Amino acid sequence: MAQIERGWTDRRVEQIVGNLLRIGVILAAAWVLASGILYLSRHGRAHPDYRVFRGEPTDLRHVSGIVRDSLHGRLRGLIQFGLLLLIATPVARVAFSVFGFAEERDWVYVAITLIVLALLIYSLSGGSL
Repeated sequence: MAQIERGWTDRRVEQIVGNLLRIGVILAAAWVLASGILYLSRHGRAHPDYRVFRGEPTDLRHVSGIVRDSLHGRLRGLIQFGLLLLIATPVARVAFSVFGFAEERDWVYVAITLIVLALLIYSLSGGSL
């Protein structure tokens, strides 16, 4: 019979992190795919005017605007929210790794992983915290 692992072992942490990454990427991809299909079903026949450049709307340039648009069911906001989920997946992996290393009482790796997490958050915030 297979022995059930108890406590936080390297193998258990690796399994949880692997599942976290797998589920996060699959969820984000499914979200973007579904939102993209809905967007194309409503706006797929529109002819773009390439003579004038129109950048991303202001509300889709910041996390708060993306969340607000997606909560209101705006399709471009829903697509962008799926991309935020994709970006959040490795960040969640690093954050969970801090917890896993702390449970294993590996303080050197906790410190290193906290530094990596701080750098990720700093860079994702545009370098202005």
